[in-house]
Amino acid sequence: MNFLQITSLLIVLAGAFGAINYLFLKLPSAIGILVVALFASFGLLAVDMVAPQFGIAEAARHMIIGIDFSDALLEGMLGLLLFAGALHVKLADLRAQWLPIALMATVGVGLSTAIIGVGFSWITGMPLMVALVFGALISPTDPVAVLGVLREANLRKSLETKIAGESLFNDGVAYVVFLVLTGIAFSGGGHGIHDNELEGAAILFVQEAFGGAVLGLVLGWLTFRVMRLIDDYSLEVLLTLGLAFGGYELAVALHVSAPIMAVCAGLLIGDIGAKHGMSVETREYVDAFWKLIDEILNAVLFLLIGFEVFAVAFDMQFLMAGVMAIALALVARLAAVAVPVLILNPFREFSRGVIPIMTWGGLKGGISVALALSLPDGDWKPLILTATYVVVIFSIIVQGLTIAPLAKKVGREPELM
Repeated sequence: MNFLQITSLLIVLAGAFGAINYLFLKLPSAIGILVVALFASFGLLAVDMVAPQFGIAEAARHMIIGIDFSDALLEGMLGLLLFAGALHVKLADLRAQWLPIALMATVGVGLSTAIIGVGFSWITGMPLMVALVFGALISPTDPVAVLGVLREANLRKSLETKIAGESLFNDGVAYVVFLVLTGIAFSGGGHGIHDNELEGAAILFVQEAFGGAVLGLVLGWLTFRVMRLIDDYSLEVLLTLGLAFGGYELAVALHVSAPIMAVCAGLLIGDIGAKHGMSVETREYVDAFWKLIDEILNAVLFLLIGFEVFAVAFDMQFLMAGVMAIALALVARLAAVAVPVLILNPFREFSRGVIPIMTWGGLKGGISVALALSLPDGDWKPLILTATYVVVIFSIIVQGLTIAPLAKKVGREPELM
């Protein structure tokens, strides 16, 4: 199928599965679409077991692999999703919480990568450097799917900002760490690190992370200056879309972090641009447009995650490693949240329930699956992909459906309890 046919099929299926969820399952929209897609996938696999002569599973697998989930997310949807998410985070709120967010998105990602990498290497016998790559790709959180549910739990604004801000920045940081570790693990064979590799990794990290931030701020500022001269909501919406698409592709071409570029540009446009470069009517249209883009892309993304079951190797040992990786990921997430909170606790006050809510609410998502799929083919890739998929499915369904009750129990405003 060509690009238009694939896109049409995904939109149709996302709409159909969303309607099934709305009418029958009544789960949060994105999670419901994922659950229906999983049921459909397992249904096709069951039919294939009963009637293998039709080759249904093989045809479905061929189609899913042909879509190239990794490229679709990393080179397309991710930039739009991060830009849309950043538009709705205000710089004033982010500035008040910048220190815990920065620590969780940097020290937290490093701790999580190390804990998962060492633990997974011990569990599976995988070379440590390759296991650290798995740690890096499973560390970023993706709470966008349940952020609306969390808001209904009447969380304090400070806690909501931490969840949103950290999710935006740790995606970009973890992606850079993943690129660095992948370069070391697969170029050097995972047998130790040389001084020149460390130097190259440090340069790559600075280039990717800081280069992406600078590019995002520069492009966002230039777009803002143009928008100040215009009072046409349709054109200004088009300018924001051009910034998200064009900026992301420019970042890829310049070899700087495209996710961090998208976050920084979105933050600038969503705050300074909205206040000083848009009329009230334009702000309403921009907000509505990007909210719709966010919801549609999330629906398609979770649909694709459900169908990626066809790309997973259902080996019992791999599945058991995936189950143990769930525990590892939760322990690592606890460390990534608790250590920065404990470091800062003597100097600032934290919201009630911040550690349990941010630990359980640190959902893994499509970026982890996309990064696993993007790894070079090798002996360890099927194991990494299966373990990643198991962790992501558990995270989205189990944690995603239970985070709201947890938030209502331990994280509500005191006066609302």
